[in-house]
Amino acid sequence: MDGKTIRNFSIIAHIDHGKSTLADRMLEVTQTIEIRKMRAQVLDAMDLERERGITIKMQPVRMSYTLGAQTYTLNLIDTPGHIDFAYEVSRALTAVEGVLLLVDATQGVQAQTLATLAMAERAGCTIIPVISKIDMPAARVNETADELVKLLSVSRGEIFSASGKTGEGVETLLAGIIERVPPPETTYTGQGGRALIFDFKYSEHRGTSAFIRVIDGVVRTKDPITFLGVKRKMTAVEVGWFTPGEKAAASLSAGEIGYVMTGIKEPGIALVGDTLIAGNAELPAMPGYEIPRPVVWASLYPDSQDDYTLLKQSLLRLKLSDSALSFEEEGSSVLGKGFRCGFLGMLHMEIVTERLKREFSLEPLVTAPTIMYSLTDVKGETRDVFTPAGFPEDGLIKEVREQWVKISVLTPPKYLSAVTQLLHEHEAVIGAADLFGEDRIALQAELPLRELMRGFFDRLKSVTSGYASLSYEFADMRPADVARLDILVAEEPVPAFARIISRRRVEDEARQTVERLKKLLPRQMFVVKIQAKAMGRIVASESISAMRKDVTGYLYGGDVSRKKKLLEKQKKGKERRGEHKKMHIPQDVFLKMMKPD
Repeated sequence: MDGKTIRNFSIIAHIDHGKSTLADRMLEVTQTIEIRKMRAQVLDAMDLERERGITIKMQPVRMSYTLGAQTYTLNLIDTPGHIDFAYEVSRALTAVEGVLLLVDATQGVQAQTLATLAMAERAGCTIIPVISKIDMPAARVNETADELVKLLSVSRGEIFSASGKTGEGVETLLAGIIERVPPPETTYTGQGGRALIFDFKYSEHRGTSAFIRVIDGVVRTKDPITFLGVKRKMTAVEVGWFTPGEKAAASLSAGEIGYVMTGIKEPGIALVGDTLIAGNAELPAMPGYEIPRPVVWASLYPDSQDDYTLLKQSLLRLKLSDSALSFEEEGSSVLGKGFRCGFLGMLHMEIVTERLKREFSLEPLVTAPTIMYSLTDVKGETRDVFTPAGFPEDGLIKEVREQWVKISVLTPPKYLSAVTQLLHEHEAVIGAADLFGEDRIALQAELPLRELMRGFFDRLKSVTSGYASLSYEFADMRPADVARLDILVAEEPVPAFARIISRRRVEDEARQTVERLKKLLPRQMFVVKIQAKAMGRIVASESISAMRKDVTGYLYGGDVSRKKKLLEKQKKGKERRGEHKKMHIPQDVFLKMMKPD
């Protein structure tokens, strides 16, 4: 294929700005998918994506479009908008030459718009500004255009307008992509080819396939291929491109985006960012990707230890399509063998646990999420702690350091006071506040990562009636004033409920936790104590009364002392059972405790 007729581009935007809907209309206009087979969010392959109305996984698709007398190949990669899946966006940007920067005409530029724009600029992509949802009654097209002119230093004529719902402006946009996105470049003239692996997919029937962008040469079906990073050699069982389903082809040439089917059913054969060498090509490895940095840590344990191997295999297969997921084995004296997992955020953790349930029929026990702490003990030894179980008692700690983040909040001025109060509640250090456009303020601040993970985003949306937006980036490690909160049920510690929290909130968190557990735990034949312990003492306690059988129901009249004897006998029996019986906590209690109240 002539590389001059290829255009590789991606769509980036803040969450819910219309990326997937615009992609739907492009597929219709280019007749990539028949009208009768169209559905909303056609590139969102997972049921979870359509149910939640968000894109979780990037998805490539190949389209053909004729402009004048020339037919062009357009390779689109649709990307997520949520901040937890920014790593998906960064990988997609390395495989394309241009991006459509989508901005909702009803909302204007948002915080995540700025974050994705910065990623596109670092990747060296040509940026095409597009105003979406122009058909909406509340559309502010002129105001949004002014924001883009100021943000990108472009003229009004360089900004496109389109509606993913009606299809207005889509053909003009396609012509603009052909005109402004540069074709891929290559100077390689040797045998074989080189490609960048930007994603994986696993199939029970077809094995592992690698999503590739061919950089040099040609990758053909039946070619010997090598994954340079892991020095693994195999054969390309099949190559092809996405329509968005998989369509086999004889070869993929430089500049094209497609897949290579390996036929291997072994998870973990390679990592995203690896370089694929085809045939006899003698070319160096590509730079690859920066390893994603987990933000939230939680432990996953199988409901039964018999499912341990299945859980491990399931996580390995998930990691093929979700390279941001990290995990390693760990053990607990109470919960048995499990895995400590790293996630990019709370939504990412929720999605992974839901996929384990849907795709592998697993319902693992998930411990309370936490972040990484750097801890120095009284002996002067420093180590990283990822779970509350690894956090020692107060007297053994010399210093604790935690990750801080820099955040940017875009909000209408009338909510500035509420946002400022929220930042103070989350231990933030507030920085500069600048006017952004005519009706919004850009507020900078720094706060501990643990506070950002403590429902900050949801509370921000609540206090601003949904109008504020947020983006963040890592700052540095700073001293932390935190303590471990242990939860005891029937006088036995439950590691899944333990957490590391700010000392100033210990008593409030302890009281709320034991009260919530009291509502969720089932009654037993004995009194169940629920206790919260921190800093060497019990800081909150509740009890669940024992179930009582009416042992005096058959009595009538007579001396009350007989009733008292029977009740006393019942009480002693419950005490004996309570001494020896371990409290069983149902699975749904753990799941409910993981979610915010």
